Order: sequence, then C-alpha cells, then structure tokens
Amino acid sequence: MARHAPLQQVQDSFLPGIPQRPYGSSRARSVALSSRRGGVPPDRTAPHTAWDLGPVGGMTRAEHLPVETRKADAPPAARMDRVTKDFNGVRALADVTFAVRRGALVGVIGPSGAGKTTAISLFTGNLVPTKGTVQTLGEEPLRLRRRTRERIGLMPQQFTLYPELTTAENVDFFASLFGMLAGRRRRRTRETLQLVDLWEARDRRAAKLSGGMQRRLQLACALVHQPELLILDEPTAGIDPLLRRSVWQELIRQREQGHTVVVTTQYVVDAEHCDLVALIANGRLLAFGPPGELRHMALGGDLVQVEIEGSWDGLDLEKLPGVRQLHRIVPGRFWVIADNAGQVTPEVVAAVSAAGVEMISVREYRPSFDEIFAALVHRDRDGDAASGAVAPAAFLMRS
Repeated sequence: MARHAPLQQVQDSFLPGIPQRPYGSSRARSVALSSRRGGVPPDRTAPHTAWDLGPVGGMTRAEHLPVETRKADAPPAARMDRVTKDFNGVRALADVTFAVRRGALVGVIGPSGAGKTTAISLFTGNLVPTKGTVQTLGEEPLRLRRRTRERIGLMPQQFTLYPELTTAENVDFFASLFGMLAGRRRRRTRETLQLVDLWEARDRRAAKLSGGMQRRLQLACALVHQPELLILDEPTAGIDPLLRRSVWQELIRQREQGHTVVVTTQYVVDAEHCDLVALIANGRLLAFGPPGELRHMALGGDLVQVEIEGSWDGLDLEKLPGVRQLHRIVPGRFWVIADNAGQVTPEVVAAVSAAGVEMISVREYRPSFDEIFAALVHRDRDGDAASGAVAPAAFLMRS
C-alpha cells in the first residue's frame, strides 16, 4: 500500500493558511461525504480536517473573478526576483529570476533534484526564500488573502489526499471547499474524473489506487474549481504515454481559456508544449524564454546540416550573410549555424554549386530539447553563460 502524507499536510499542500475546523462537525462532514449513499460505515469516521470557507453560492469563487487577458502590459501571475533558497546550508536555488506571464503555459523543467519543486513551493507560500522576493497574483505568498488562494489550484508532487475516501468523494470534497452546491459538485466531479480517465474507478478508495491513478486523482482535485492559476508539480510522472498526452491537452485547453498554468516536469521534451520554459539544473536557472529562443540561446542560431561529395573546405559558407559559425565535422559534412535557416539554406545551395561541388543533401536540423538542455548545461558548467559564448554541443560532433 502506498504511503500517505499526514492529513495536516493535505491542508498545507492544497489550501495553506485557510481557517480549519474538525471534519467531525456536522456541516463539514455532511459536505465532504454528501456523495456517499447509505451513510458512513463506523470504521471510516475517524476525525479529519476540513477548511471553513464560509457560505458561497452555487458557483466557485474563482468563477466570480475575471480571468486576466493576455495583454502585454498585464502584471505577471507569479514572479521571483533574485531568489536564493538554502536548506541547512545546502543551496537549492541560486539567484533565480523569472516571471510567469498571465494566460501562459509555463514549464519549469529539469532533472530530479534540480530545484523545480522548491521554486513552485515559493509561489504557494509553502517555503520562504532565503534571499529575494516572490509574488503570486500580485501578493506576497505568505500573506495571500483567502479570496486570492481560491483562485489557485495546486497539485503537489506527494500524494496528499484522503486515502479512506473514494475517488469521487475526494474530488467532491475539494469541490465543496470552494462553495459548489451539490448539483454542480456532481457535474464537476464527473467531468474531472472523466478527463483524467478515473470515472470507472470513482467508487474505489484512494488508498487502493495505483501510483499513476493517484497522480490523476490529484490532478482532478486541482482542476475541479477551474482555477485562474494552476500550479502542478510533476503531473505526468508515473502515467502512461497516452494519458500523459491527454494531460497536456487539458493543460493547453486551460491555457486557451485564459488560465495561467505552471507545471514542473523532468521530461525535457515537454518543453514543446509550453509558451515559456524555465530550464533549471543544480538550483541554477540556465535559461528562460520561448522554446524557439532557447534553441538560439543554446546553439547560437538555427542549424543547417550540409553534406557534399569530396573534401571541399566549405570556407565560402562562412562569408554568407546570416551565417554565424561553420563546423566541419568530417570531410564532406558541415554544420552551419545561422540566424535564420530558411533564409540561409538557398544561399548555401548556391554557394556549393558555385564552387563546383556536388551537393548530397542540405536540411535544417531541429535538435531535441534533450540536446538543447545538454548544451545549456555544458555552457553553464564551463562558465560561458556570462560571456554569451556558445558551447560546442555534443550532437555537433556526430558523424
């Protein structure tokens, strides 16, 4: 059986700072378990904790709040400025600065232990920076007003739901915390469980779910109130590729509806789905920006692969407008680094023809984000980031 976090951690993870009262009270207990038929068996009435949000109408509080449009001058949904975080002398984040644009899907990407969870925990107020400043929805995370917290949906990395409640009861309970009346709760519970492919397991206790199913259940609880700002820590960890694709489709749909999504992942390839990407390794922010810009940042431009007959030195290619660098890998094979591959490629073909050399192939090469990440790590390790020098990526040396 999977290990579960203490119930206090459920509160701190999903709705930190909201006043609470015993789950044994009549109102909280009836709200949390309203979907159960036939009452609660005696062995499942252990005290829990519920959050007192007070009476609300049939819609969620988040729905009463306008979603910010994607204006260029709109304040960021979240930001950190020169943030450093230490744990008992160990530096988890070092001088990190980036802003989450409203209405954007932002990926915080890096290997395990890179500092991704630390970064988003600062946005939620679960951690306090050692140095620097953090803001979430325009407020200091530790002092978020209750109404502001209700505009945030959080999926923590650790399983922090109620193991003795069923799948549907967990989602229904979290919907109730945001003031949904019974009819709307039932509809949103069905919609979110169908989204994460758990509707058929709606009557199964959370403790009996597999690890991947528990991750999907947490995602459903984070989505049920349709938050303005959605923060997800490794939502696709431990699930199969088809469901992983479904999760990303839903995150993109949330973004298209005007919501802001911040998601951490160790799958570097997921950067393709994001509007903005923060690449983190060893607590350092290697790069931040749109995926296309990260390619230029890592490699110095677009890549064009050229293959010819013979052993021409290719020096004429370096003189072409828009060509930044030329790498001769083996006789007859070159990498051209250019400002714009589409504009340079015809010029490369013309230059090869003018030199009387037979062209075998010429094509733009789009390196994977695994390769991009490796190039940026290499540059950071060699101390080239400050100078702007481009580190030779390993894939440039392939024959």
